[in-house]
Amino acid sequence: MDDLLPAERTTVDPTGTVFVAGASGFVGNHLVTRLLASGSQVRCGTRTVGPAQRARSNATWVHFDLQHRETIASSVQGCSSAVYLVHEMAAGSGYEERERNGARAFAEAAAQSGLERIVYLGGVAPQGAPSRHLQSRLATGEILRGGKVPVFELRASMLIGAGSLSWKIVRDLAARLPAMILPRWLASRSQPAAIDDVTFALERALKQPLDQAGIYDLPGPEVLTARDILLRIALLRGTRPIMISVPFLSPRLSSYWLKLVTGADYQVARQLIEGLSHDLLASQREFWELVPEHKRLSFDEAALRAFAQDEERPALRAALVEAAVAKVSRAAR
Repeated sequence: MDDLLPAERTTVDPTGTVFVAGASGFVGNHLVTRLLASGSQVRCGTRTVGPAQRARSNATWVHFDLQHRETIASSVQGCSSAVYLVHEMAAGSGYEERERNGARAFAEAAAQSGLERIVYLGGVAPQGAPSRHLQSRLATGEILRGGKVPVFELRASMLIGAGSLSWKIVRDLAARLPAMILPRWLASRSQPAAIDDVTFALERALKQPLDQAGIYDLPGPEVLTARDILLRIALLRGTRPIMISVPFLSPRLSSYWLKLVTGADYQVARQLIEGLSHDLLASQREFWELVPEHKRLSFDEAALRAFAQDEERPALRAALVEAAVAKVSRAAR
């Protein structure tokens, strides 16, 4: 790929347009806010232009659908770089093949349009056999890197922020269960990252020298078990659930009772829970080494920001459950 990297093209053209694929999603929304605030020219790609335009009228939206190749070419044409934030889990069965095909189509269109770089947000490689979801995330990164455009692949585990499905799951569990049976997989460790830190890294990856393209992990500053995460959230809410460890209940079996506790999309939530069978810890070079001046938010700081920014209000039944759990927990202390 060296012949594609002339010395004079070491940083992104400050006058160039950044295309954000999947701009209407959780990470995309936060990233577009950051890029617009910094004065960047941004083109936002989504399948649902109408609703996205109504939600954010100050951005430029285009129809972008990986299943329709003509929309890919027209979306990236004239842009200097792209951030790839697309996943297909919510679309149901067969999403792995759709993600692979989409990544191939995007890599080809990026090369043909003359994109300078692609920044891709993927998932941390587990210390064991990856789940279907994580395997697909890793395969997407491999396909993009196999194209002709330099790729910065940033890998994160759990993202902490309002609108994050992972955050919604653990927030609901901590708020609505006065007592928890903790299966063995809740001892798995990860390094949750604040959405503000992740979007900072994505923006900076658009400005790094192209010869630094490659795979980087994006860990948060703390190593926490899933049990730690639930307890920390409960404590921040002023409660302390009873926790009982048991040696059974696989992630798949445990995911079934999510329907009773959280309003998160069950099919996607199940995939995320199954990814917790192994530790999700940084094993690649950390992107933070390239930006040592950046101070990452602690888990508690990120969680408090998520609480403050969460615009979704629980349904009446869920709200009553949360209030009852809090009352019981405080009375028991």
